[in-house]
Amino acid sequence: MGKYEEFREKYPSFVYKAYHVNETKNTVEIGYEFSIPGLAKFRPSWSFRKPENFSVKGDLTFDRLAFSLGMAEAVSYWKAVCSPEVRVECGELNEEQKQWWKKLWFMGLGELFFVNGISADQDSFVDFVSTGSFDSSLKEAVHDPRGCLVPVGGGKDSALTLETLLKSGMKCMCYSINKRRSITETVRAAGLDSDALIISQRHFDRSLIELNNQGFINGHTPFSAIVAFSAEITAYLNELKYIVLSNESSANESTVVGQDVNHQYSKSFEFEQDFHYYEEKFLRTGQYYFSFLRPLAEFQIAKMFVSHRKYLPVFRSCNLGSKVSPDVWCGECPKCLFICLILSPFLTMAELKKIFGKDLLNDRQMLSYFIELIGQSEHKPFECVGSIGEVNLAVSLTVRKLEDNGEELPFLLREYKKRGLYCPETIDALNYDYCTSFNEENLLPDEFKTILRKEMENLL
Repeated sequence: MGKYEEFREKYPSFVYKAYHVNETKNTVEIGYEFSIPGLAKFRPSWSFRKPENFSVKGDLTFDRLAFSLGMAEAVSYWKAVCSPEVRVECGELNEEQKQWWKKLWFMGLGELFFVNGISADQDSFVDFVSTGSFDSSLKEAVHDPRGCLVPVGGGKDSALTLETLLKSGMKCMCYSINKRRSITETVRAAGLDSDALIISQRHFDRSLIELNNQGFINGHTPFSAIVAFSAEITAYLNELKYIVLSNESSANESTVVGQDVNHQYSKSFEFEQDFHYYEEKFLRTGQYYFSFLRPLAEFQIAKMFVSHRKYLPVFRSCNLGSKVSPDVWCGECPKCLFICLILSPFLTMAELKKIFGKDLLNDRQMLSYFIELIGQSEHKPFECVGSIGEVNLAVSLTVRKLEDNGEELPFLLREYKKRGLYCPETIDALNYDYCTSFNEENLLPDEFKTILRKEMENLL
């Protein structure tokens, strides 16, 4: 019997007991109570900034939002034992909602199941039992939201979204979960003052770390779903209509060849559609959630991003480095290598070295990640990286550029040629196809499509 079966038998139930909303003059605090009976209790919490003249007292819509954020949080704690039953003793879930959450949890945990060797199916891996109800005295509030909320993560994608919207004349506020230097520096580079950045505080219950250290189940969870629900709350409190994400079409590609395992599931268009539907039917805030960069691939974004050189010194996309003060590129992970490769056709080797603090393309320790990124492995790195096709295009363009300039190829690019992957006769056609591509599977309102197409014409 493996851990999965053992823990499910020993801890058959996970409980989402309660959520508590406490309002102050400038904030709304939300506390959650989760438990694994016989093992642990968890009390994570959030703090959201709000205008003084805005109140959520008696507001049913806000209670739905607070409860839903708890459902998105709960999976991080549930995964320690993967209890077959989740008892939801607060809020309300009808049968359709239960199926919606079951799909999000299952698809969002695809990597965790794969890495831990867990065989699970969507129908039977968990059963939601809803026994709670919302306070009957609460009423739906009516709002007229306007303007944009742009979640900023400190990387190139959200920087490009923010820059493009501001350039078009859109009024934007920015959003982040907790404070990081790359985020504040991105907002500053965009020409906005510090008040334009709304920071929510997420307080993780660290007792889960103790369970991880004891050998309970651990792995990747759908964090972008937490971004989605917390951004909904932030937009609601600040009466902003559009929640403008920066997820691209490359996020739709499976991480594992031939399997429905996607590290970026909660950044995929499938999740975006599902969330949009859930928001309209069950949350009913009047807000509109979509990804501005969904029509584009990572290759296009990289080419457009480097045109805004003011962001090059401040952007960071390294998950490992984001956990280190003062927010750095670790220079050792597949995400760092991917960003280096996708930017390499558009920057010099010296510029790349200045960004990452080392010569990644000459680092032999990066070979295994490189092989995964170019599709010569059973799976891509379990990171938010682009498609195999666009990585190969970027590498090929860089090889041609360096050889045309009479420069020596770095180690990884020599390895690429040695494997017979460099096909110069196909580069121009592929480059044209990528640069002119516009994925029609998107939820962009017409005015945002017009803005994006105009920027593509200017920069691609």
